Amino acid sequence: MLVVIRGAGDIATGVALRLRRAGLSVVMTDLEQPTAIRRTVAFSQAIVRGEATVEDITARRAERPKEALELLRGGVIPVLADPRGDCVRVLRPAAVVDAILAKKNLGTKRDDAPVVVGVGPGFTAGEDCHAVVETMRGHYLGRVLYQGSAQPNTGIPGLIGGFAGERVLRAPADGVFRMLLDIGAEVRAGDVAAEVAGVPMVCTLDGVLRGILPDGTPVRKGMKAGDIDPRCKLEHCYCASDKALAVGGGVLEALLCLSGALR
Repeated sequence: MLVVIRGAGDIATGVALRLRRAGLSVVMTDLEQPTAIRRTVAFSQAIVRGEATVEDITARRAERPKEALELLRGGVIPVLADPRGDCVRVLRPAAVVDAILAKKNLGTKRDDAPVVVGVGPGFTAGEDCHAVVETMRGHYLGRVLYQGSAQPNTGIPGLIGGFAGERVLRAPADGVFRMLLDIGAEVRAGDVAAEVAGVPMVCTLDGVLRGILPDGTPVRKGMKAGDIDPRCKLEHCYCASDKALAVGGGVLEALLCLSGALR
């Protein structure tokens, strides 16, 4: 069963880990210049570096759909710089999973594949996809909806270690992002993690820098640019999160439930 996952950030990577470990073949797509914050657990980094390993699974950049199929035979996950998902028409997968997490549908259609799953807000099961997986932290995280939509985006991150919105660092100005601290750095409230146009991006609490945009990324003021984990567990920076794996489990459930459409 071939599945194309649109998006290759940390949540999409959690989905890919679940599907790959269940024996499904996975191809991923993302931007030519990925904007994942949690770069150490995002297969999108294969586009930048040529190869990326998260936990026990490796992804490699593919230039064309044909090369992606060749990489699949080698046991790795191919990642294409293909933000529009043009490869879907060529690969003709059994399923498409939209895990871009743009809070809106950027072009995925229910007839893109026999099974189409939308991840998070912006999709409606029965209209633009066959199922939606809930991404909001809380009681319903990872649940599959076969009618209706996921909970709307509140703009407030879920609680981790007792903190919510304080965990997120945002670009302080428009311009080019200059990273001063990297993922894994222990920080205190008031530390400067980066700057944009000479304006500092100040850490909001004590913890470990779990994610930060790469140096040189063009940003706009207010754009999410970093993430602090107040639990201060360095190992959390290098493995998929509970949320990513919960969402991945929901996607796997949806694919198995809807697989009758593939027969």
